[in-house]
Amino acid sequence: MTGRLVTVNLGVVTEARWAGDASGRSGIDKRPVAGPVLLRADGVAGDFIAERAQHGGPDQTVYAYAGEDAAWWAAELGRDVGPGAFGENLTTSAVDVTGAVVGERWQIGSALLEVTKPRTPCTTFAGFWGVPDLIGRFTARAAPGAYLRVLREGEVGAGDPVEVVERPAHGVTVGEVFRATTLEPALLPRLLDVPELPESIRRKVERRLGAREA
Repeated sequence: MTGRLVTVNLGVVTEARWAGDASGRSGIDKRPVAGPVLLRADGVAGDFIAERAQHGGPDQTVYAYAGEDAAWWAAELGRDVGPGAFGENLTTSAVDVTGAVVGERWQIGSALLEVTKPRTPCTTFAGFWGVPDLIGRFTARAAPGAYLRVLREGEVGAGDPVEVVERPAHGVTVGEVFRATTLEPALLPRLLDVPELPESIRRKVERRLGAREA
């Protein structure tokens, strides 16, 4: 599968009461930039992240969201939802982000990325959009976007092809992980068959399954 990168988006410093950081700052407001951007193993060059305890790290170095899913939200809310509105670094076109298999690898520009997990909505996201019930609505929609780790550092830019170069056979998708950990716990056992599943999610799944058995 080959899609393309619509924009690369970098966060700017936003100060607001809804910002989750203790300093009252957030980097959720990400805006398209011109020219190539370096994706490093430890983050996106030039991006601002306020809450590094919750955002960033090797399992969520880069966040991608599908332009098609953004268009759905624009129609749902009756307002413009442009690139970066979800706090995503990469806005894509013709890429099935929700259907991406955990562990599949994307070649974009000179960078190689690996899909790790879905995004979990937070109060900062709802505050940024000014939609109080956004967490519930986002969860019900179950099109969470995908976090990726950087396997090979490189530069990416708007218009670059997004090519899926490897896909694990287990078939568990970002969308399934999101639904399993939110509204469809019956899917939880399936996640344990995913060797590429981040350890933080694996521990959460094991705790929940253990509690159910108890």
